[in-house]
Amino acid sequence: MHRTSSRVTCSRTLAVSLLLASVTGLLSSTVLAQSAPAEESAQGETLSPEASPPKKGVYLSDWFNQDLTVIGSKDISFGPQPADDIYLEYEYFGRKGPFELYGYIDIPKIFDIGNSHDKGVWDHGSPVFMEHEPRISIDHLAGRSLAIGPFKEWYVAFDWIYDHGSNSANRANTLYSGLGTDIDTHSRVNLSANFYGRYQWENYGASNEYSWDGYRAQLKYIVPISSFSNGASLTYIGFTNFDFGSDLHKDNPARTANATVATNVLLYSFTHLRFTLVGRYFHNGGNWEDGSELNFGDGDFRARSNGWGYYAGIGYQF
Repeated sequence: MHRTSSRVTCSRTLAVSLLLASVTGLLSSTVLAQSAPAEESAQGETLSPEASPPKKGVYLSDWFNQDLTVIGSKDISFGPQPADDIYLEYEYFGRKGPFELYGYIDIPKIFDIGNSHDKGVWDHGSPVFMEHEPRISIDHLAGRSLAIGPFKEWYVAFDWIYDHGSNSANRANTLYSGLGTDIDTHSRVNLSANFYGRYQWENYGASNEYSWDGYRAQLKYIVPISSFSNGASLTYIGFTNFDFGSDLHKDNPARTANATVATNVLLYSFTHLRFTLVGRYFHNGGNWEDGSELNFGDGDFRARSNGWGYYAGIGYQF
């Protein structure tokens, strides 16, 4: 967007954090403790930050857009054991007055297909994973433009990530809150940024539970590539999350203070039908140190938290 072994798996979404809290403008509604089970969160994985403007007369609403997508993922490293999964995602996005909305809800392993580290709704894993990224325009509430140079609009920004888990030890509940802005690039590139502080409730039993722990700097960019005579359009969507300042590493040498996830999306879309391909690069995915020796009760293994993961999705927008 991005659980227990399976959730470590990339929180089911791509969430494929893929996500993009919607971008305004042209696209106006245009993304543990070592002994704990590996049910890690993707911390934001959605497949497609929305790049398509609403079309009146086509959708159920002229501003609130929704889609259902079946997503297949491979080598997703939001935890120390890369996970493969096929899951169902409901996604929404839109802009109304001061409110810019983006979010998704995933049902992990909906077809009971995944690797050995992947668990979901049918096999005692998480039945639901969700992320919601609302932003509230400060300019709109103030009734005037607060633009400064290229920073054309300002927001109070939030990112709430919740993984229900099969029990409290396999559950995560994270709130990012801070300030956001849209940036005028004087080009076809739509650019936005958010800076958050993180409050952590449950976190799969990790040492930072129920505390303020770290920050996230987020950059999102959307580039319309081409429109075609058959009514389709091709769009590049990218976003990078840089998490830093966590205290997780102080209690566990297998954890890190920093983590980076960079997501690259190609979206080929018609009025309703959408096809998505995603390449996502992880560095210290889930704040796990790559190459660390771990054991979650099923034998020793070395963490793999650096490298590329991939997603493919087919969906219907309404």
